[in-house]
Amino acid sequence: MATAPKSEILHLAELVSYQDGSVVSRQIAKANAGNITLFAFDQDQELSEHTAPFDALAHILDGSAEVKISGKAFQLGSGDAIIMPANEPHALKALSPFKMLLTMIRN
Repeated sequence: MATAPKSEILHLAELVSYQDGSVVSRQIAKANAGNITLFAFDQDQELSEHTAPFDALAHILDGSAEVKISGKAFQLGSGDAIIMPANEPHALKALSPFKMLLTMIRN
């Protein structure tokens, strides 16, 4: 999959579209130090609990989501962001259709 063009203005929420009953992703940048991916979740879609070996910043661009980190639930809306720490279990669920920019930084 091609990454987003460089040195251009990106309208992030427009680079990924909602699909009924699905989670859609589009990687917009990738490097050895980490990557940046856009997601569009239809309502009630989720990523089940998992861990990652590096920190990840979830920035909600549109809609609302519940993010659980080590069993604690956080409700985020458009413009909100949260850091999911490395090696801590986390999960995401769409409270409404939502779009998210996920930035993962490798240590």
